[in-house]
Order: sequence, then structure tokens, then C-alpha cells
Amino acid sequence: MRSEPAKAPFVKVTDGRGTPLNRPTGPFSPPGGRLAIETDQYRAVVATEGYVSGVAAGSFLDKATGARDLGFGLSIVDFLLEPAPPDAPIPAGQYDFNNPLHGAIAKRYVEGPQICTRAKTLPARVSVGDGFVAVRLSYRWNVAYPPRTRAGSVWEQTLVFPQGERFFLSADRVTTASESSELFFRVDMPGHIKHRNGSGFEHVYLSYHDPAFIPSTEFAHDFPPDAKYLYRRGVDPMPQRFIRAYQVRKPNGRAEGPWLAGMTLNPADVYQAWCHQRGYVCLIEELGGRPAKPGDTFGACYLVGWFDDPDQMARAYDRFSGISGLGLEGPADRPTGYRGLKAAELTPVSG
Repeated sequence: MRSEPAKAPFVKVTDGRGTPLNRPTGPFSPPGGRLAIETDQYRAVVATEGYVSGVAAGSFLDKATGARDLGFGLSIVDFLLEPAPPDAPIPAGQYDFNNPLHGAIAKRYVEGPQICTRAKTLPARVSVGDGFVAVRLSYRWNVAYPPRTRAGSVWEQTLVFPQGERFFLSADRVTTASESSELFFRVDMPGHIKHRNGSGFEHVYLSYHDPAFIPSTEFAHDFPPDAKYLYRRGVDPMPQRFIRAYQVRKPNGRAEGPWLAGMTLNPADVYQAWCHQRGYVCLIEELGGRPAKPGDTFGACYLVGWFDDPDQMARAYDRFSGISGLGLEGPADRPTGYRGLKAAELTPVSG
């Protein structure tokens, strides 16, 4: 595939059919249930129907190289969980463990359903600012899992697509209805890797692992998340930068291509992080993992993008290091800018 010629910085948003959006002031789902974002550096799609949250599978196109993401989507969100008593019976419908998919890590669902597969529709608020597009999605979890009987926590995701960059920013924020000693939510970060015996990608990069570079051949056979490459806050050293990435091959398949990285910009927000093989490389992160009571708000912020090498990733990370959220500045329908928020600045999600 031929790369596109360089263009002056721009950003635009259309529906999935390429028609300019007639954006209402409130949440909406465009015809076809897809928002198409294009900048001078990349293309991306946000699905408001079907498999939702984050950026849709295979849609994140790097114009410089023609590379695309290889998984089921980027910055995809699931449910709320907490640790479980390791020896207690597991109720029907609860999270199961002591198996190859989840390993021996004792956890249980707190609230659901899984947003990406079960929400079905996530109306979006779309704002076009000066040099960026912002998309906001939200959902109220409505399923309580045993032993709980009440749900109602609210999740919001803010996606910012800036012109002139090969990345987008994503932030998740949760205001809780449940009380827990260690409440966390789960995301795909940057996203899973579909492959056959390691074909299609070259390496995985984990900033918290030694060695940080892992060849694709290490993922030829399935293994559980606690077998290797597992990060646990409080057990493993916290890295200066929390970066997970995979290197794709160029579209012609004959040369190493760019890296697709997912960076959690405040390493302290990460509770656990998996990188294991289960028919695909599963790159899950769990955020939070601290005491929570009804009305509390917590979250995390990420940078997801294309990079030529890990040094380039580190420079981008350091521009935003330490933030746990995103805020828009100026009028809601035409924001003048956006800024990073520290964990203490996160306000409750409305709705």
C-alpha cells in the first residue's frame, strides 16, 4: 500500500458514509452507528452501535505507513471488578478463575454488563474544537453480580483526536454506586493482537518487564495471564512510564513497520496488566484497585498512537505524564482546547 502524501494539519468528522455530521447538542448515534475521524496523520472510527467504546477494530490507519491496528479495537472497556475470596464457591454467572483464560487470580464481577459487547448502543457527544475533535461516550452499569444486589455506577469516556499528531488521547472516568475495598475497571490497552503463530507482528514492548522487548514467537502457544508478563501494583516495581506496544509489519509484509502503543499516563492508576496468549495476544489493563464507596470517582488517561521506535514513544509520554483524565475548555459545542487532569481533579460523572 502506498503511503499518502503529507498534508497541512487538519481534522474532520463525518458519519460512517462520509457525510458531514449535522451534530445535535446532546448525545446521538449517526446513521450507520459509526463516527469517522480523519486528520492529516491518521483515520479512525468510533462505533456508537454494535461493539462499542474506544476506536473500532481495524480502523486506526497510520497515513505515514499504511499500518492498521490488528485486534478487536483500541481503548475498549468492560466492567467493574474486585478481588474475590480464593477458596469460596463461585456463584453461577460470576467471574471464574483457576482456568487457562483467567489464570489463578481470584476476582469477581461487581457491576456489568460488559460495555463493549452488551451495551449495544452508546450515543456520542461530538465537539469540534480548534485543531481537534472530542467524542464523549457514557454508560450506566445496570447488572449487579452476587453477592451484590444493586448496580448503577456510571462510566464516561472522552476521546480527543488532535491534528498534526499520530496519536489520540482517551480517558475513562467512573463514579461508583458500589462499595469495595479494591474496585477496578477493565480495559483493552492498547488493544489485543490477532495473529497466526506470531505472523503479522514482530515484537511486544512492555516498559515494566525485563526484557522489555518480547518477540512474537513467545506467543505461538496459549498461556494464562499469571504465567508470565503479568504486572501487579505493589508487587512489581512501578515503571517511570507505563507503555505497552506491538510492532506491526508494513502492509507489504516484507519489512518491520511502526509500533502501535498504548500508554497509561499515570502509572499509579494501573492495578494489574496482562499480556498473555489465548488464541490472540490479550492486552488487558485493570485501573483503580483502591477502596471505593458510593459517589467516589476514579479513572485513568491514555495515549494511543503510532510510533517509529520506543524513544519516540517516551518523548510523547513525557508531554502528558502524570494525568488521569481529560477536560475540555470553552463552550461545550465548540471547545477552545483540552487539558490533562490529575487524579484529584476528577469530578463525578453526570447522568
